[in-house]
Amino acid sequence: MDPIEEAHRQWVAHGWAEAADGMAMVTSLVRVHQLMIERIDAVLRTYDLTFARYEILRVLAFSRAGRMPMTRLGSLLQVHPTSVTSAVARLERQGYVARVRSAEDGRVVLATLTAAAVRVVEDATAELNAEVFTAPGLDPDGVETLTRQLALLRADAGDPVR
Repeated sequence: MDPIEEAHRQWVAHGWAEAADGMAMVTSLVRVHQLMIERIDAVLRTYDLTFARYEILRVLAFSRAGRMPMTRLGSLLQVHPTSVTSAVARLERQGYVARVRSAEDGRVVLATLTAAAVRVVEDATAELNAEVFTAPGLDPDGVETLTRQLALLRADAGDPVR
């Protein structure tokens, strides 16, 4: 039995038919998120990384200088500054990031990749590409369609979407 289908049936039976489809969609999204995170975690576990810490390393690796102000990291990753600080502190303990003051503006703290991090983020990315991103569970048309539909939801929630 599909528990989401059963929840939908229960919603209708309890007089909430107008909300049943939306509940099923939201619940399905949350469940798919859990399933994707499980796949991602299975890959990143060997690197002792969470997806949040991997994303920080990947964003820093994409930057020209391999460093970025902490505030910019939070903005790009759309997370609270406290979350960035916590994740960067963990990456620093792992030897993957160093925090340094900007030479131009001493008030700005830069998160900077270490040489060890460059190797780890490239290896983790190659494995994520092979194990998760290349075959996420839908055919290419389905991936494109779902991504477009999710962009509509994101835009409706206020995310900057093209």
